[in-house]
Amino acid sequence: METLNNIVLTIQNYMSNYILVIALLGAGLWFSIRLGFIQVRGFGESMRRTFGGLFSKKGAAGKDGMSSFQALATAIAAQVGTGNIAGAATALAIGGAGAIFWMWIAAFLGMATIYAEALMAQKYKTVGADGQVTGGPVYYIRAAFKGTFGKVLAGIFAVLITLALGFTGNAVQSNSIAAAFHTAFGIPQWIMGVVVAVIALFVFAGGIERIAKVTETIVPLMAALYIVGALIVIIYNYKNIPYAFASIFVAPQSVVGGAAGATVKLALTKGVARGLFSNEAGMGSTPHAHAVAKVNHPVEQGFVAMAGVFIDTFIVLNLTALVILTTKSIPTGKTGAELSQYAFSTLYGKGGNIFIAICMFFFAFSTIIGWYFFGQANVKYLFGPKAVKIYSVLAAVCVFLGSLAEVDLVWNMADCFNSLMVIPNILALFALSKVISQVHKDYFKNFNKAK
Repeated sequence: METLNNIVLTIQNYMSNYILVIALLGAGLWFSIRLGFIQVRGFGESMRRTFGGLFSKKGAAGKDGMSSFQALATAIAAQVGTGNIAGAATALAIGGAGAIFWMWIAAFLGMATIYAEALMAQKYKTVGADGQVTGGPVYYIRAAFKGTFGKVLAGIFAVLITLALGFTGNAVQSNSIAAAFHTAFGIPQWIMGVVVAVIALFVFAGGIERIAKVTETIVPLMAALYIVGALIVIIYNYKNIPYAFASIFVAPQSVVGGAAGATVKLALTKGVARGLFSNEAGMGSTPHAHAVAKVNHPVEQGFVAMAGVFIDTFIVLNLTALVILTTKSIPTGKTGAELSQYAFSTLYGKGGNIFIAICMFFFAFSTIIGWYFFGQANVKYLFGPKAVKIYSVLAAVCVFLGSLAEVDLVWNMADCFNSLMVIPNILALFALSKVISQVHKDYFKNFNKAK
């Protein structure tokens, strides 16, 4: 086991330090320029469609897909998870406050990448053997690369995402819930594992209809709860807000020469890597949700997809960072969810642990639902609709097993598979650059004018 863990760590370190930085920042910059910085020009339309969908009649999800807002809610359910609480804290503890700056950069550029992902997911969506609308990177990878290479690359992606999210990823999410509730309430972790696994299996069994209903209900509530709770802490420590932003832009631990370069590199790699785990732009996961949105033109869902990254990073993740920085909690030596709990407890006392435990439950559980949905699409692609029942049971078993104890190998494998997914997805997006540009221009030249 130790040998396997070392191999996984070696791969993940190489991915984080080199491949992810080049691939994600490179793709984000490429599509930002090619699409005329759509994340800036289309920001108003993105917010209008997102929050307009929040208060509009959603409609029921079914075989023909789900509403645009339900698709976004499912995507955000996956994006806003433990990465926003534990991941941000880990990036701060290891990479310093400067890691948040690089998370911002990655997210800003990532908004263009996820826009491109949503466009291709919509364009190449299809109807599966079960009569249900489906889509995702496997379909646009096949469109980007014809023949055997495309089939192999799509197959590799499908296997990676099923392992990364449906199995190991959901075990990590479950572990975060169980650990947080054990800290806050003293509940044995295996009991929380059973509870979460049973609830998850109930949602899984309801198919796209139940998944859409759960995510569109949970996501707005969990976001509102966390935003209010975090803002109270930040406002209470308002005198430290200038310090928080100064520490993000000017790494205080840096000195001249090599140490400064090492600090910047560490901040950059941790910021980009944790940013990926948080907003998932470029990873190829959220296109599965955006593919099934019922919209009139792919660009309409592209606007909505950008909002997911904005909400995840610039709102929720930023609040975690500001709570930790304004309470000056980094020097404590804590990391992960424990650091976030400590920061909140500086104001709420023991209530801080309870608050984080409740938020962790909603964040992580919604991510379990979203990630299951993404994995399901790829299981159907690989093995057909009949394999979904077996997959749902195995996913629930992983949720239970993940709660028992934090196993380094499982956590490292989840990170590694997440990173490896980026490669086939980004390759396909680059290969489809011309198609992405054509779909983008078609909306502004023809569809938008006709409205």
